[in-house]
Amino acid sequence: MTAMNPPPSLRLALALALVLPCALVSQGTAADKPVSYYKDIVPVFKRSCTGCHHPGKLKGQLDLTTYANFLKGGKHGPGFVAGKPKESIVIDEITGDEPSMPKEGDPLSKAEVALIEQWILAGAPDDTPAGAASFKLAAAPTYPASPVISALAFSPDGSVLAASGYHEVLLLQGATSNLVARLVGESPRIESLAFSPDGKKLAVAGSAPARFGEVQIWDAAATNTVLAPAQSFKVALDSIYGLSWSPEGQRLAFGGADKTVRIISVADGKELLKFDNHSDWVFATTWTTNGERILSGSRDRAMKLIDAKSAQFIDDINKLIEGVLCFARHPTADIVAYGGENGVSRSYKISDNQGRTAANNDSNFLKEFERMPGPIQAIAYAPDGKSIAVGSTGGEARIFNADDKKRLATLKGHEGAIFAMAFHPTTNWVVTGGYEGKLRVFTTTNGALLNTFIPVPITSAKAQQQAAK
Repeated sequence: MTAMNPPPSLRLALALALVLPCALVSQGTAADKPVSYYKDIVPVFKRSCTGCHHPGKLKGQLDLTTYANFLKGGKHGPGFVAGKPKESIVIDEITGDEPSMPKEGDPLSKAEVALIEQWILAGAPDDTPAGAASFKLAAAPTYPASPVISALAFSPDGSVLAASGYHEVLLLQGATSNLVARLVGESPRIESLAFSPDGKKLAVAGSAPARFGEVQIWDAAATNTVLAPAQSFKVALDSIYGLSWSPEGQRLAFGGADKTVRIISVADGKELLKFDNHSDWVFATTWTTNGERILSGSRDRAMKLIDAKSAQFIDDINKLIEGVLCFARHPTADIVAYGGENGVSRSYKISDNQGRTAANNDSNFLKEFERMPGPIQAIAYAPDGKSIAVGSTGGEARIFNADDKKRLATLKGHEGAIFAMAFHPTTNWVVTGGYEGKLRVFTTTNGALLNTFIPVPITSAKAQQQAAK
């Protein structure tokens, strides 16, 4: 038996009767759903606004990284008036035929503008979860095992070795396990360490990946446990790397996962320069000996020479061969040695690359050193500049003569990748650290292992459980 088919007009009416109520219910639900500041507004700001309105770069004196600072506003007054979108500065800035904001990038979409208007109209409630904006610890961390060591630095006189930990930097007496101080900061990851030229300050490049990049400045003479740095600046919205001091000690340069190079003032954290000519993460920075230029190294294979005042790009000093993962400048000369992702290290003059031309000649090239068994993540010049130490993810470190390229020593015994190396300023020692979480002290003359130790205090899981009771 064949079922009767209703006429087209009736079929249309039946379809509308079934679909229309569902559509109306759906629209009503979406319209009635309250807008969340934390889930809806913050992602819009991160994508389009906070690049120019964060503590390190306060365009219009406006910080959009927290609710409180958004409400406080900038030089033109509060950012918004709760319940009154038409009286809110933020709406004036993001609407119109040619919106004033954002200055860089595409305007906000109509849907994004509508979200912000709806949120303000509803009273602009702050639903940021407690502790969401802070990673601060109330005490020094405890360790059941040693964390990965990602950064090392000796003070200029060699009396203190700074080593990275989790949320902290550990200050050790010389190249020994004698713990002098624990510097506990907000950043979970410590990416780079550098003592000021006079040795009085320690700068730290820290981060919470995809959340913030932070520069911490500590008193290098600190003892015991310190829970807050003398200065702390949130300078980016992602990880930062390769921190370096200017020769006079008043400026700090660093690279970032956002592909930029920045210089900030040590006194107040003010952004003095932002360079965005790289096309990939920037892992390293250094200054020329006169402090007039900076050099940056990136995974995009380029080492770029930049005017430190104008941010003018001068030139790539190298032929683009492999990703630049780390580099170190000669102690007294404008020469840099880099570690590459293909396991090769090379040295270059830090100079205008006038002879490069369209043929891409490597006119500043000086030396190429023996290939390592893996990408090079750590490189350091000896204090006299006569040798360089190189560490790879292949678990081996070597010392080479900087002039004739001969291998002087092989530093053996590592269990995993090497991420950090540092020469002692006044002895023939070099210290390595990496994946295994141990510091190893070697002699530079023959590579003999002098000492191995874990820099953090280890607490057993049982002891941690008892302490928690």
